[in-house]
Amino acid sequence: MAGLGEFALIRQFFAAAACAAPAAGVARGIGDDCALLQLPPGEQLAVSTDTQVAGVHFPAQHDPFLLAQRVLAAAASDLAAMGAAPLGFTLALTLPVADPVWLEGFARGLDTMARACQLALIGGDTTRGPLNINVTVFGSLPAGQALLRSGARPGDLLCIGGPTGEAAAALPLVLGEREPRGAADAQLLAQYWTPQPQLALGQALRGLASAALDVSDGLLADCGHIAEESQVALLIDAALVPLTGALQEAAGERALQLALSGGDDYVLAFTVAPAALPALAASGHAFHVVGRVAEGRGVHLLDPAGRDITPAAGGYQHFGGGDEQA
Repeated sequence: MAGLGEFALIRQFFAAAACAAPAAGVARGIGDDCALLQLPPGEQLAVSTDTQVAGVHFPAQHDPFLLAQRVLAAAASDLAAMGAAPLGFTLALTLPVADPVWLEGFARGLDTMARACQLALIGGDTTRGPLNINVTVFGSLPAGQALLRSGARPGDLLCIGGPTGEAAAALPLVLGEREPRGAADAQLLAQYWTPQPQLALGQALRGLASAALDVSDGLLADCGHIAEESQVALLIDAALVPLTGALQEAAGERALQLALSGGDDYVLAFTVAPAALPALAASGHAFHVVGRVAEGRGVHLLDPAGRDITPAAGGYQHFGGGDEQA
């Protein structure tokens, strides 16, 4: 890359970061052709890859410090969805130019989120081209205890690990369509740029949740994956869907729509048997019961009278296209 070679770029901005230091479970990190991960006996490796492209998954005009946090948080959320404990991640970065100012901000943001998630940077690659960020995360969990999408059973309760919709409500602010004002807008922007993967909740759900995933494409759309894989129906009670004050202030009458169909929430949606609720509550993690599992197929939104009011559009795609995130 002009002005700054690939290996010099890696050494200056990434290899020296705190998140690249030796870490538990990482036998060898940056410096060789492959990283080496050391799993304890009886543990399985969880792996997920997430790609984000400028203009599709995030705006071309952005703060690199915040962008790095968002990209890594989105990838780490997949580990939470499986109940995995974080180990490390690799970064493949395609850059139009090697801008030291952009790289310094991006590296700081990456390190901030990596340390918050307890993820070690263990390798990656850089090349020239349109801005594209690919993150692969690695985690571990006891064999046979992974949270899957396929275990929901009729009679289970449907829960979410926190409110949804705030990231979607932040889009006018992110795109510069209006200026932020007040604490409510600051909360929306924080949810968009620095979501906090629910890694601890995911691990607490081992042995309790019958099915789980993270909400990245909208609550209705993502719950559809559980319904399909488990071959059941998920019934969501519209009155039980939590709506934050910041969301209601920004979206007004559209608040429920964004909570159901907005994207980039990165909270967990999961099903549990009613008998498991006391143990889940005792774990100290906040959650909301928003519905139940029934015989049938698909996801259905119900009003207080039990009528089906499911909207036609179930998911949200940011910036006018691109692949949905898994």
